[in-house]
Amino acid sequence: MNDKMEGGELFLVPTPIGNLGDMTYRAVATLKVVDLILAEDTRKSSKLLNHYQIRTPMQAFHMHNEHRKLAEFISKLTLGKRIAIISDAGTPGISDPGFLLVREALTLNLKVACLPGPTALIPALVQSGLALDRFVFEGFLPPKKGRNKRLENLSVENRTLIFYESPHKLLKTLIQFSEIFGLDRQVSVSRELSKMFEETFRGTLEQALNHFNIHSPKGEFVICVSGSQKK
Repeated sequence: MNDKMEGGELFLVPTPIGNLGDMTYRAVATLKVVDLILAEDTRKSSKLLNHYQIRTPMQAFHMHNEHRKLAEFISKLTLGKRIAIISDAGTPGISDPGFLLVREALTLNLKVACLPGPTALIPALVQSGLALDRFVFEGFLPPKKGRNKRLENLSVENRTLIFYESPHKLLKTLIQFSEIFGLDRQVSVSRELSKMFEETFRGTLEQALNHFNIHSPKGEFVICVSGSQKK
């Protein structure tokens, strides 16, 4: 990217999921030359921007204000502004804000570009030891309504399943997986990817339950579950 671009454009810029060294040169260059950065949490993102000496103005854009702020930022794009959107960690739009803005920008034939970069699901999958050729990303499961139905539908899915989960819900989720998928289903549970205390547990769902009943879950988790072998 160069600083002589003309016309409005929306950039989705991935940010590190834990290790600041994973920020790409292109991501830093892009954030330095755009007119505005939209951040999921401006306090968290300020640390990243300060580390790379990025002085671009920043505004909050998150799940609680994205509907209300959508028209404002679309207007800026139509007036020729260059806007970058970042999340707290990883790629915007993947279980994070960004989809609504991208969809509206494309509807208006505005330029949209997503830079390659960090995301938690791919490293977790690749190091899981489970099938990589075909997989399904489910992100965070519904907290209540529709949760069991979703899992029942996925119980016959023969592709590798990938989920995100928080530490305080991990055991509950593993119990539900065991009840619906079966105790012998293979699973890989990764936490704190790219951080100092990164760990991955691999085994059956029964073994995972035993492990996390002993070792209290801490950090953010990516769960990879083997696909159904039923035909």
